Amino acid sequence: MQEMDTVLSTWLRERAAEGLYRNRTIRQSPQGIDVIVDGRPVVNFCSNDYLGLANHPEVIESLKAGAERYGVGSGSAHLVCGHSDAHHALEEELAAWTGRDRALLFSTGYMANISVISALVGRGDWVLEDRVNHASLLDGGLLSGARFRRYPHVDAAALERSLRQCGGRRTLVVSDGVFSMDGDLAPLPELAGVARSTGAWLVIDDAHGFGVLGENGGGTVEHYRLTQKDVPVLVGTLGKAIGTFGAFVAGSHALIEFLIQRARPYVYTTALPPAIAEATRTSLGLLRNDSWRRLKLNRLIQRFRAGAAGLGLALMDSCTPIQPVIVGDVRQATERSARLLERGFLVSAIRPPTVPAGSARLRITLSVLHDDEHIDRLLVALSETACGPIA
Repeated sequence: MQEMDTVLSTWLRERAAEGLYRNRTIRQSPQGIDVIVDGRPVVNFCSNDYLGLANHPEVIESLKAGAERYGVGSGSAHLVCGHSDAHHALEEELAAWTGRDRALLFSTGYMANISVISALVGRGDWVLEDRVNHASLLDGGLLSGARFRRYPHVDAAALERSLRQCGGRRTLVVSDGVFSMDGDLAPLPELAGVARSTGAWLVIDDAHGFGVLGENGGGTVEHYRLTQKDVPVLVGTLGKAIGTFGAFVAGSHALIEFLIQRARPYVYTTALPPAIAEATRTSLGLLRNDSWRRLKLNRLIQRFRAGAAGLGLALMDSCTPIQPVIVGDVRQATERSARLLERGFLVSAIRPPTVPAGSARLRITLSVLHDDEHIDRLLVALSETACGPIA
């Protein structure tokens, strides 16, 4: 048998030769729009801090006050002695905000998705997922032990045909609400209708919809005016538009109690710090009260899309802050990201296997902290670097 480092080094060299090697940048400033990355000032166009709350002074003060009251670590899992009144209050507020009976906190969105899927189905059951779901949803389906199938992207008719073949076994339909690399929305009313007609259970991960969509920032489900009955299992993260850290699952009393008893990543993981819960409660209040954030963000999205259309850039069908510019070739996407960085713009090149082969892209994300000048300067830079094929 070959030495481990020999095998791994060979794999890494092959990865680099294919143009798929991933490199980390080092940020030396708070999250925001004007950031310092690897020692140079750049304008950030790849953060998920859509509402600009990650560095909000009131959120920071709540974190400080929470640390002074509770300390830093939670000390244990929720079911031992790690569940504080800060956690409990946040769960109640998340339930009220999403219009569901209860909510349950998790340390990360990845853990929440794996927990839900593996708790609800197992061997002999079925999991049907949108083909471009987030990796955490796909991994949850694969790790559950259930029979796993992917249906064509946002194709409710194909989903229904697959559901008719599941033979009456317990079946989960799993989809993102907003797809993280494409920025488009799942057809939730159609998915909910298909799930109801076939007896399947619908799970929606709205990580990129919460805070951004809906009249009150309630996400994709609120955008479509759906209820807990339509979408019985709702997953959200706190580290994107909400600007803090962690995740939650919201649904019925029975669902939450079942997950408390059965979801292994919940049972056996240390609770997130109570100070984070306190900061998140403040962030939720800002999200609910500052409707101008969503209004401004929507205006910036429209400005970018209009400008990109004028340049003939190949955009995807997205009304969200995620605005991918399709390049296609892996090396071209990487090179164009580097050229943008030289001009002072931080824009990630997204490559396979994160996206399908032949669809490498520049994933541009917009924030309420951007202004019109930022958008216009980025459009000029995109034009100068010839980013994307002409539509």
